[in-house]
Amino acid sequence: MKRDTRLVEGGRRKDWTHGIVNPPIFRASTCLFESYAALRAGIANPDADLFYGRRGTPTHWALREALRELEGGAGTWLYPSGMAAITASILAFARAGDRILVTDSAYEPTRHFCDTVLKAMDIETVYYDPLIGADIAGLLDARTRLVLTESPGSLSFEVQDLPAIAASAHAAGALVLLDNTWATPLHLDALALGADVSIHAATKYIVGHSDVMLGTATANDRAWPRLKRMATALGLTVSADDAWLALRGLRTLGVRLARHETNAIEIANWLKARPEVARVLHPALPDCPGHDIFRRDFTGSCGLFSIVMRGGDEDAIAAFIDGLEHFGIGFSWGGYESLILPADPARVRSATRWQAEGPLLRLHIGLEDPADLITDLEAGLARFRRAGGG
Repeated sequence: MKRDTRLVEGGRRKDWTHGIVNPPIFRASTCLFESYAALRAGIANPDADLFYGRRGTPTHWALREALRELEGGAGTWLYPSGMAAITASILAFARAGDRILVTDSAYEPTRHFCDTVLKAMDIETVYYDPLIGADIAGLLDARTRLVLTESPGSLSFEVQDLPAIAASAHAAGALVLLDNTWATPLHLDALALGADVSIHAATKYIVGHSDVMLGTATANDRAWPRLKRMATALGLTVSADDAWLALRGLRTLGVRLARHETNAIEIANWLKARPEVARVLHPALPDCPGHDIFRRDFTGSCGLFSIVMRGGDEDAIAAFIDGLEHFGIGFSWGGYESLILPADPARVRSATRWQAEGPLLRLHIGLEDPADLITDLEAGLARFRRAGGG
């Protein structure tokens, strides 16, 4: 089946849907066994059927199966947030005395986890240039257990050469984890390109409505047993209601993402021509770092990108964003609404140096009419100029 068909049909087993279109919401803590023999069988294999609410119900299984099929993995687990999916995936493979490699463009909370929790556990983190490609081989040694990639990178959107990084890592005996949230399972076939684990903040595009916190991790045959073992050992689970909402969002992911993509590219190109904007960091644009790799490996893009302003201080940025009517100011992205967020990548870099002509703003382009968004941004840029920017 093609992926759009999988989005619609994945996880809809008849024994889970009971003859209706959507799997029902099975809320459960205690699951009852019909006999002593059934209890013994459940203890022997807790994943064969209902066992305990923390291990999942048909609502969870339907979402897990749909995502596993989309990503071509051996198994998928659900986590209470995207950050939980990242941290639990790292903990599944790294132990005291190990070292891990992490892209210098990683999500800031990921970096905080590495620099605090992992450091206290005697796990060393080495940050690398996101454009390193096959040269990552020079950073790998016998202690390196995994490479954590994020492509494109948070805030600055460098696209990484995942196949080259994976080839070097696997040759050294290390696993590769990818934060694949930006591309979603539709636009980057992470496991086929060499990742052992594909991680998503399903909070974003999979759910798609800014109302659920959820993370997922899908692993290949090599990584799945340890990933699952750590998730169950940590007691990580999600509510059936949240799993059901994610399933509902998944069914429309293809059409939503297509609209996000076209809206974002139209607005990115408009911003590129504005004198107040020094750079537009969108992987689909030819001058974005790693664009050639984007064209090779990705089948599309989404609504998230950044712009670098031409000069301007905090007052100018405040004048720009405070008067926007169609852009909310807030963290996260991937919902149907447009957002804008000022950020400073220089604060969270160590292997590379962030240099820019002015402040950076990250934009998420939602499902509104792009003409309205452009009108809103145009007025904001006028305020930016009046406040001394540009």
